Amino acid sequence: MGGYTYIMTNKPFGVLYIGVTADLARIQAHREGRGSSFAKRWDCKRLVLIESHDRIEDAILREKRLKDWNRVWKCRLIAEANPNWDDLWETING
Repeated sequence: MGGYTYIMTNKPFGVLYIGVTADLARIQAHREGRGSSFAKRWDCKRLVLIESHDRIEDAILREKRLKDWNRVWKCRLIAEANPNWDDLWETING
C-alpha cells in the first residue's frame, strides 16, 4: 500500500504541519478542522506540499526525516516545489 507525506500551513511561510497518510481524505479532515489538534490550533488548512510514495513505510520514514529538518530547509523545499505557496488541494482533489 502506498502513502503520502504532506505539509500544511496557515499562510505562506507560516506555521508548518507535516503529516503522513495512506488516504487523502485525511487532508480534507485537516481542512475541515477535524485533523490533528496541532493543525486545528494553528489553522493549518493550506496544503502546500504533497509527496507520493509507493509504500506507506517510505512515507512514514520521509515524514520523520522532514520533521528533523530545520525550518529554513522545509521552507526552501516548499518554495522550490510550490513557489507561490498555493493551496494544492484543488489540484489533487480535482
